Amino acid sequence: MSRRVTPALLASALLMAGLVGCSGDTRSAAPPEPKPAATPTPQATAPPQDFAVGVRQLKLNRDGRALPVTLWYPAAGQAGGAVKRSAAAAEGRFPVVMFSHGLTGRPDDYAALLTRWAAVGFVVAAPTFPHTARGTNGDILDVLNQPADVSYALTQVLALDAKADDPLRGRLNADRVAAAGHSAGAVTTIGLFTTGRDARLDAGVVFAGTGLGVGTAFAGAVAPQLFVHGELDEVIEYAAGKAVYDKVPWPKAMLTLPKGDHGRKLLADRTALGVVSDTTVDFLRWSLYGDEEAKRRMPTEAARGDIATFDDHL
Repeated sequence: MSRRVTPALLASALLMAGLVGCSGDTRSAAPPEPKPAATPTPQATAPPQDFAVGVRQLKLNRDGRALPVTLWYPAAGQAGGAVKRSAAAAEGRFPVVMFSHGLTGRPDDYAALLTRWAAVGFVVAAPTFPHTARGTNGDILDVLNQPADVSYALTQVLALDAKADDPLRGRLNADRVAAAGHSAGAVTTIGLFTTGRDARLDAGVVFAGTGLGVGTAFAGAVAPQLFVHGELDEVIEYAAGKAVYDKVPWPKAMLTLPKGDHGRKLLADRTALGVVSDTTVDFLRWSLYGDEEAKRRMPTEAARGDIATFDDHL
């Protein structure tokens, strides 16, 4: 992807310059014509039970760009215990969710949410980006290279399904894949459905995102989207996220947290995280497993406790 600084890239850089710590770590072209709503085709039955969770690391490199990937996955054993490193995978074939961290973030910052996704039946793959993770040079414009990083990492993750002796051999459902991300990672995620459209993606989850730098020209096959945004976001204004959401031409929903900020509510507020976790779980169960009961639960899950509101166009 070109690093030439256009006005759009400059605008993106000016915005993202304020995103230091955006992970919440407590330390344009017109869109395509709307397509008719479609119910995801079930590829497997959504698991009725939770799983134990395993974690492992992949060391990837894309043309000199180091991309270590953290993998959380359903594991054999009793659910509810501590995450176990390099645990044996549970029986079954599981959809894949690619997750992109925010600027100065790392995948572990989101472990409470991502391990929950793994526990209900998803393999979650989260790259650590070479220039925007905590401890790197913080090159803001490199966010625009990250959609290609995610696509590369996805290819490598899916290849594990056929790799002899790999713990995830035969465990990945390569036909059901989603992308998700927070803040700068949300920009990355939006880019995977616009300028860097990855045709393998079936759904997206955008936490506190904006389309600056990647646009709102959503392209390709229908891919339902869930947006999550706090009205008190001090980094990316709620209106900026809502403007991108409004351009999505596919089935979509927006979970709005009236008292939510840019990230701390997502990462540290257990009550708000519970609503976000349950709503995103139901969205992923519906969009990747075709679980219609999960779709019906979403408005109720989202509205409990007056923590959030739910704009539902799924």
